[in-house]
Amino acid sequence: MRKLTFAMSVTLDGYTAAPGDDLGWSGGEGPSAELFQWWSDRVAATGLALYGRRLWETMSPHWPTADQRPGATPAEIEYARRWRDMPKVVFSSTIDQVGWNTRLVTGDAVAEIARLKTGDGGPMDIGGATLAGAAMRAGLIDEYVLVTVPVLVGGGTPFFTALDHWVKLNLVETRTFPGGVLMTRYEKVS
Repeated sequence: MRKLTFAMSVTLDGYTAAPGDDLGWSGGEGPSAELFQWWSDRVAATGLALYGRRLWETMSPHWPTADQRPGATPAEIEYARRWRDMPKVVFSSTIDQVGWNTRLVTGDAVAEIARLKTGDGGPMDIGGATLAGAAMRAGLIDEYVLVTVPVLVGGGTPFFTALDHWVKLNLVETRTFPGGVLMTRYEKVS
């Protein structure tokens, strides 16, 4: 059984985006070099990334060609290549094509995620609060990784969705990054 991890940056008050899908809270200059490398290493270790439409539309205009842009740093070049090479699945009923080692699924996301979990391959990451929320409610997420940025935005898209039942978790890792960013990783108790 493949492990499914929900990993995203989140505000201290629990949002992945501020009202209006505003991501400005995450810092205009981007994450610290240390945190950016941590995210890049996650991409390198991911067997399959699952994206909701909005997250795909945020990532896909930039990363496929970021390594070819003037002034791209070595870290950006590495991340862009890793991202492009990583197998991806995008779940959407409103877009009709994807690229860069990506497959589009327009049907039942929960059924497809459950099917993918039973297949062979490395660990899977899921990104996008709406898609992850559906997987969360279906009990498909094995691990939660919150990269908490010390900012309060007061509303927006929550990291966690409403659940029908409690999910017990064990804290398995913490790490502090520059700027007061804290990564916490939890595994679901079986």
